[in-house]
Amino acid sequence: MGQSASIIITNAHVFTADPANPIAEAVAIADNRIVFVGSNTDAQSWKTSSTRMIDGQEATLMPGFIDSHYHLLLGSVELAYLQVGDAKTLSDLHVIISQHINKNPDEFSYNATGLSYDILTGEALTRHHLDTIVKDHPLIIMSFDGHTVWVNTRALEIAGMLNGKDIDATGTIVMDEDGTATGELRESAAYGHVLVHFPAWGRVAKAFGGNAFADVKIDTIREREYLREGLRMAAKFGITSVHNMDGDMEQANFYAGMDDIGDLTLRVSVPYSVKPYTTVQDLDEAVDMIRTHQSDMVHAGQAKFFMDGVIESWTGFLLDDYNDRPDWKGEALYSADHFNRMAAECDKRGLQITVHAIGDAAVRRTLDGFEYAQKQNGRRDSRHRVEHIELIHPDDLPRFATLGVIAAMQPLHSPIDYPATADVYLERIGQERWHRSFAWQYVRGAGARLAFGSDWSVVSPDPILGINAALNRKAWAYGLPDHRQSLQDTLMSYTYDGAYAEFMEHKKGQLKVGLLADLVLLSENLFTTPNDTIKDIHPVMTICDGRIVYEA
Repeated sequence: MGQSASIIITNAHVFTADPANPIAEAVAIADNRIVFVGSNTDAQSWKTSSTRMIDGQEATLMPGFIDSHYHLLLGSVELAYLQVGDAKTLSDLHVIISQHINKNPDEFSYNATGLSYDILTGEALTRHHLDTIVKDHPLIIMSFDGHTVWVNTRALEIAGMLNGKDIDATGTIVMDEDGTATGELRESAAYGHVLVHFPAWGRVAKAFGGNAFADVKIDTIREREYLREGLRMAAKFGITSVHNMDGDMEQANFYAGMDDIGDLTLRVSVPYSVKPYTTVQDLDEAVDMIRTHQSDMVHAGQAKFFMDGVIESWTGFLLDDYNDRPDWKGEALYSADHFNRMAAECDKRGLQITVHAIGDAAVRRTLDGFEYAQKQNGRRDSRHRVEHIELIHPDDLPRFATLGVIAAMQPLHSPIDYPATADVYLERIGQERWHRSFAWQYVRGAGARLAFGSDWSVVSPDPILGINAALNRKAWAYGLPDHRQSLQDTLMSYTYDGAYAEFMEHKKGQLKVGLLADLVLLSENLFTTPNDTIKDIHPVMTICDGRIVYEA
């Protein structure tokens, strides 16, 4: 029997991400594998009467985007909440929420997400502000980054927290001078005690709220509905793989169940979420996840930690004081000894460790833990990861290459056009630290491998917007270094380097014969499009596992 392809795409500008064969005209697919990469003429030998022929129209055809930092289920569930990211003032917020309430007067609670920290200039948002919007129903609003929740008085009353509550030290219930809670709750150890009382927030409470909320009830039918919506959106954006950044056996089983019925339209790597209270014995679940989930669509193998919070709420862990809060550096969620011990235990079990580390002190403590684990267990191809790296000290830059650590960063997190657009982050750290903030080029130049992602639902999951940010970021002041990325480096960070960051470079991340058929066809040629208009490009077709999952 002769060679036969199910799909052939010709007349394209094929970016293969394969240095041995960087550019081609055509790609052929049979079942779920790439069987040909080469010229238009040679591709014809794979054509049969059943082959679907697709004209690439000289646009870019490339490996499907791999988003290396994603919250697939949480982000999908949050699609049900009122989106308030466009609110720039309290008045804007009032209008958006009031309109929703008028259309939905009988909801038990009003739930919103996406709020910016600088909604009020020079003033903290409190329950009293939110009471002016709605007083007789609970109102819960999550920040855009998921590290702060603001609630009105009614929500605090239902949770029994109006007068505060004894909580884990990793969270903060901001208190007023009169001894009552202001309504601002920093980090999940604080806001989880509210969310657990509201069914719509069940998944978020379970994922981030801590041990006390492990048994919260989850509406799986509702979650399947919203996960399908999240998957449709990812396919539309050309995303064929995500590295999930929260998880456990239950969540991995959930994705595998979706795959069993043919509803999973991207590949997902699922970690085991480690919390400060996690014991060494608890890590057995992470090992069991590896044994249970090693398919090409759902696989496990990571242990995910949080070392600190975020700079916007002063919960990021810094080496020096905050610029706008003297005598405060933030705090780590783990002492050095605690993290070293847990990192060594994870490493000994063959787990890849990935750590949320925003501040420069958090990054250093994370790298110290990786170095400790390596000394305890010996060097191996561990590919441990640091997530975000929003601030880094120059002394720590070469340690990524020395230790073989992946830098997972998110272009859309960086302020792109400051001072045209104000950003509280830059006020927190002060101008003397700007040059080593979101220091993509410093990190890459020091020999680290960069894997790019979005951290959806913190920002848009659209990789084209991430590419635009990486290519077009402006310096925030005269004389600052240029951290803009080249198009080639950026695309590698969204494809091959993303696959490498999850030990899957032998299966995906390139357009190469024998690899899994994950591709995205764009509307234009990225390489002939001016940088300032790249944001207008969009996928016209997404193929995952040889199956067309989106077509414009």
